[in-house]
Amino acid sequence: MSIEVKHVSKTFGSYQALRDINLRVNDGELVALLGPSGSGKTTLLRIIAGLEHADPHHESEIAFHDETVTDRSVRQRQVGFVFQHYALFRHMSVFENVAFGLNVRPRATRPSRSDIRDRVNYLLKLVQLDGFGGRYPSQLSGGQRQRVALARALAVEPRVLLLDEPFGALDAKVRQGLRAWLRRLHDEIHLTSILVTHDQEEALEVADRIVVMNQAKIEQVGTPEEVFHHPASQFVMEFLGQVNVFHCRLRDGQAYLGDAAVSAPHYTKLTERDALVYMRPHELDIERQRNGVPSLSARVQRINPAGSFAKINLTTSDGKDLQVDLSQERFRELMLSVGEDVHVFWRQARVFVPDYTI
Repeated sequence: MSIEVKHVSKTFGSYQALRDINLRVNDGELVALLGPSGSGKTTLLRIIAGLEHADPHHESEIAFHDETVTDRSVRQRQVGFVFQHYALFRHMSVFENVAFGLNVRPRATRPSRSDIRDRVNYLLKLVQLDGFGGRYPSQLSGGQRQRVALARALAVEPRVLLLDEPFGALDAKVRQGLRAWLRRLHDEIHLTSILVTHDQEEALEVADRIVVMNQAKIEQVGTPEEVFHHPASQFVMEFLGQVNVFHCRLRDGQAYLGDAAVSAPHYTKLTERDALVYMRPHELDIERQRNGVPSLSARVQRINPAGSFAKINLTTSDGKDLQVDLSQERFRELMLSVGEDVHVFWRQARVFVPDYTI
C-alpha cells in the first residue's frame, strides 16, 4: 500500500507547521520521518492518519495506493497507530487490549470469537509475547507494553502502520533491542510503515529510507547511506552525526583552511566568498609528520580510549577545537600523548556555502 502526500501545508494560527510537503512512500517500505522537535514530522504523520487536516488547497492530497483519502476519517483510512505512551487499557488484560479493536466492530463486520482468539494469539506470538495474554499492563515492562500496543494496532489489519516516537519513553538499552526487533518484524510482515523519530541512530538502523525534516519542510529524502554520506544541505550534515566545522574562504572551487585546501567542485562557478568545511571525526586520521597532502596542525588535549573508537580531542594551531575518532587498532599503533603536536588529515571533507543551494 503506497502513500502519496501532495502539496500539504499546515498552519496553527500564525505558526507554520508544514510548508508544501510532497512525499511518496512505496508499498512495503518502512520510512522514518527524522528531525528535531518542531520540524513538522508528527503533524505530517497525523495528517496522513486523518487525525489532522491540511490547510485547504486545491492541489493538496493524501492518497493510499493512488486512491484519494483526503476527506476520509481515520476509521475509513484503516490506519494502525502506535503512540509513544502505549495508551493501553489498564483494566484490561493483554489479550483484551489486543482484541479491543476487533470486539468493538459493528456486529456485521465483527469476526467470530474463535477468529478473534486465533488472531490475537497469532499476534502475541508475532510480537514475542506468547503466553502473556492473561497479564495486565502493570505487570509488564515498558518494552513489553509497547509490543502489546503494536499488536493491538496490527489486530485490525491496517492498510498502513504509523508509529509516533514509539520507543521515546524507554531507556537506551531497551530502545536498542526494540529497534532491531521492529526491523525484523517489518521484514516479516512487509506492512507499509512510517516511523516518526528524533533519534538519528534509530532512523539509520531501522528505516529503508529517511525523510529529514527541518522548519516545516523536507531537507532530504534518501536511504540511510545516502543521507549520512551524501547530505544535501548544511542542516542534514550537522543533524546526522557529530561533525567538526571550520570557517574558510572559497575561491576557484577550493576551500582554504589556512594553507590547506579542500576540493569544492560544486562551487567552481562562484566568486570568492565565505564557506564552511565539515569533517566527521571518524573520517580523520593523525600522523606525526606531514606526508605531502593537505593537513591541519594540532595539539592533543585529551584522550578517551573507552568505546568502539578512541576519541582524541585536539586544538588546531589557530585555536579551533577538533575531535578525531580513531579505531582501537590505529590508536594503539600511534601511542599518542596529551600535549603532543601532530598533523590531522582528512579522508573526506564536505564544503557548504551558507544560503546557497547546489
